Amino acid sequence: ASAYKPEAARVPPALPLPTPPVTKFKIGLCQLAVTADKERNIAHARKAIEDAAAKGAQLVLLPEIWNGPYSNDSFPVYAEDIDAGGDASPSTAMLSEVSQRLKITIVGGSIAERSGDRLYNTSCVFGTDGRLLAKHRKIHLFDIDIPGKITFIESKTLTAGQTPTIVDTEVGRIGIGICYDIRFQELAMIYGARGAHLICYPGAFNMTTGPLHWELLQRARAADNQLYVATCSPARDAGAGYVAWGHSTLVGPFGEVLATTEHEETIIIAEVDYSLLELRRTNLPLLKQRRGDLYQLVDVQR
Repeated sequence: ASAYKPEAARVPPALPLPTPPVTKFKIGLCQLAVTADKERNIAHARKAIEDAAAKGAQLVLLPEIWNGPYSNDSFPVYAEDIDAGGDASPSTAMLSEVSQRLKITIVGGSIAERSGDRLYNTSCVFGTDGRLLAKHRKIHLFDIDIPGKITFIESKTLTAGQTPTIVDTEVGRIGIGICYDIRFQELAMIYGARGAHLICYPGAFNMTTGPLHWELLQRARAADNQLYVATCSPARDAGAGYVAWGHSTLVGPFGEVLATTEHEETIIIAEVDYSLLELRRTNLPLLKQRRGDLYQLVDVQR
């Protein structure tokens, strides 16, 4: 065991888990019905956030692409200039206003973002003062082809993000991924090595991969990295061009499903208890057992 060199298994070495600003808090997962009416979607999301906060949620998570249909045809139409803000980005303007008014942290699902001549699938994190804390552009684009089941090529319209996103909030250090990002364990491992307490994945898995992989991947990312994983999907609309699986979920650091739902529109309120992170890491001391003499995870951007 003295030859294992666990500190060398992550380069740079893993950061120690920071002391979170809270030990326990409630998270709200807003599984929203999404329509083609953007103004309605924004108002509907506002109401859901308010309802979650009224039930005690200090962190609220929205779904992937919650302000319009999930389709390559719709992305350019519903895209917003997030950096310009104001009238150029009514979706994020609402998130900023609500987070400040309710004094909560919001991981704003994702929307199509227009930046210059490019479009991105982007998640915005707002702090309790309404300030934009972080912006994550989906790193891994959803380009799949399962004959007879589903074909979707996000890269037809979207550009891939270039930066992993980890952000310190009033409810802990959070890593952000969007949907297909969850399939790539290296990203979650980087977040774990950067001291994340929680990874949030707004996502819209489909009716082909959802039943097989949605819960499996969430539990794997949580168990492998001994942290919390929260996901939020749109509610299922069987008449939509892209049909979401639903099943928004909170998973604990032992890979246990703490709260979940089916496919209907709903708000899940669940408790996150960060004291379990140290407990599980003591129970299973993976950090001390990594074989740095055999393999390494290299965090290129740190």
